[in-house]
Amino acid sequence: MAESAEFWLKGQPYSLQNMMDFDPLAKQFVGGTVYQAFLSALSYHRWNSPVSGTVKKAYIVNGSYYLGNQYQGFGNPDGADDSAPNNSQPFLTAVATRAIIFIESDNPNIGLMCFIAVGMAEVSSCEITVKEGQHLNKGDELGMFHFGGSTHCLVFGPDVKLAFDFHNTEPGLDATNIPVCSRIATVLTND
Repeated sequence: MAESAEFWLKGQPYSLQNMMDFDPLAKQFVGGTVYQAFLSALSYHRWNSPVSGTVKKAYIVNGSYYLGNQYQGFGNPDGADDSAPNNSQPFLTAVATRAIIFIESDNPNIGLMCFIAVGMAEVSSCEITVKEGQHLNKGDELGMFHFGGSTHCLVFGPDVKLAFDFHNTEPGLDATNIPVCSRIATVLTND
């Protein structure tokens, strides 16, 4: 994952600077890991903390909605392509309305991580319910979307090694929902 990247390329690399609205903390995540998940309109739309720790920063970035990367769809003769918003998720992390919450984990093997809630399509309302300096337990509510499909990212630094648990589903548009407050990954240590 690069600090800065070109989003008009078909590969849609993540740009930390754009995702995190040019926050100085973005530099700490260069070369790290991004976990991104899609929430359909029928999914649970409240955000829960993935780690126990202290909120270092929490803010909303206003952005566009109903936007899609032109290289990820719109190729049908009639101009309609329902998959374009879903296929544009990395692009949307830099241009859609989003909530950015930096959490300093109590686990030193994680350290600073970032939760980014991204409003897709018609979603332009992200509400943060935590405050800077607040201590969280894993599973505590961070905030919510108010309508429709959306996506979210968990961003970890380059020294954090993770083993992901996909709960017997394959990553992709046909994946099933992972139950709320379930383990997403296990932190691997050098011990």
